Amino acid sequence: MAVRLKTKWHKSKRERRSKRESRPKTLQDLSSVIAMNIWKLAKEAFTHMEKEGFRFREDTQAIATINEFIFYQLHIVDRLIYGKIAEDERGPFITAVATQLAETVAENQLELLGPGDYVKSFMDAMNERFKNYAECRFDNGPGFEFTRYLALNVAEHLKLTDDKWVVEQVMDIEAPPVAEKIQRVAEDVLGLRYRKLDDS
Repeated sequence: MAVRLKTKWHKSKRERRSKRESRPKTLQDLSSVIAMNIWKLAKEAFTHMEKEGFRFREDTQAIATINEFIFYQLHIVDRLIYGKIAEDERGPFITAVATQLAETVAENQLELLGPGDYVKSFMDAMNERFKNYAECRFDNGPGFEFTRYLALNVAEHLKLTDDKWVVEQVMDIEAPPVAEKIQRVAEDVLGLRYRKLDDS
């Protein structure tokens, strides 16, 4: 089932104002860049799975799968910036990224599914996922259980379509490039290679 998703990322007022003023970008400004890339990579993973023959019979399955890849990447970013960005900045930054993603997902859900409290449901699901991802190992990248948790969540959304190889597809094919790309984006955009907590 082909799902029509918006491809244009709407820049926030803060981002547009920052560009006009040519002032140094703050973490809040950069949150839009991270969010845009997370959205793009999540969509690409979903689209690739669809092309590989995995069956998304309902729009809700498609959105739920995209959300899982979003939560996965968002937690990767959170783990990457831990200890490199001050705690009083880290929380607001992740919240800013999550809020922009929630609004983008909600906009798509509104068009596909009709009215609903989609931002709240996104945030609730994200908080639940974060609790569980926090228990998973992360050593310069997501460990086995970290990625397996993503795969099991995607498989749960697709269980009614009887796709037997979802876990393997996600763990072996979809997740590795997504993790690698979002890590590179976060490191480049936020300057994590050169950032120390004392510099935050």
